[in-house]
Amino acid sequence: MPIKIPDDLPATRILDAEGVMVMRETDAVRQDIRPLRIGLLNLMPDKPSTETQIARLIGATPLQLELTLVRLASHVSRNTAEDHLEAFYRPWDQVRDERFDGFIITGAPVERMDYEEVRYWPELTGILDWTQTHVHRLFNICWAAQAALYHFHGVPKHMLPAKASGVYPHRVRVPTSPYMRGLSDGFAVPVSRWSEVRAADLPAGHGLEVLADSEVSGLCLVADPAHHALHMFNHLEYDSQTLANEYARDAAADPATPVPAHYFPGDDPALPPVNSWRSHAHLLFGNWINEMYQSTPFDLAAIGRG
Repeated sequence: MPIKIPDDLPATRILDAEGVMVMRETDAVRQDIRPLRIGLLNLMPDKPSTETQIARLIGATPLQLELTLVRLASHVSRNTAEDHLEAFYRPWDQVRDERFDGFIITGAPVERMDYEEVRYWPELTGILDWTQTHVHRLFNICWAAQAALYHFHGVPKHMLPAKASGVYPHRVRVPTSPYMRGLSDGFAVPVSRWSEVRAADLPAGHGLEVLADSEVSGLCLVADPAHHALHMFNHLEYDSQTLANEYARDAAADPATPVPAHYFPGDDPALPPVNSWRSHAHLLFGNWINEMYQSTPFDLAAIGRG
């Protein structure tokens, strides 16, 4: 089954060209079926790219999904055109009375700030609390994963001496987890962050479970059953060129910026990178959706009520 997204969203044309099944809103209303409702709170600067990346992964499922794009009410994006936001996004205060089978919160370029210094921190913590009563499964990515662990469990973040950027080998720590189903024992993951959460800081007795990590870049994926959440500190959703685009941006500001590790062939930025993580990204998101589908109530109004 296809993913249902707004007819005119730029991601629609891209996914169509890639062969991802996309259902227009005008066609979806004719089907007598309840699609899974997934909300995306997109905090990334390049919102159209992130929309496409997430829609590509959740759109690969055989289930029908409805993607709702959500933005903060207390923050105005400086990197995405206002007409795009007005056309395709709904402020969170307009969806706060609705319920979702799944909700994804992306990373944000604020990780070098203390959490409380972030202008929209009060709204974000309100959204995290709201997910506990209005969302069946939560998926936090990069800074949002760090923020959620801090908010729910008091886990601190630690600044790195330099930005971690590259594609690093990771290990599955709990192969019996349904979220790890089908993933290789070792798999590559794009990493792009200035800070980290450390396993030693995870509080005992809170039910947190490290599902995947790296000897080089640390924690990757933590399950948080008490908050029906997954916390992903890296970027399996990235396109092949995303790290290259970030490197070009950073190198333009600082020519001494290191080349992303294990990414360009021969560490030569002139050569196109090879995507070694795509299949694992599809597996992880597919497993998350499958777990959601197996347990979510048919009646949306029943989500969050026990």
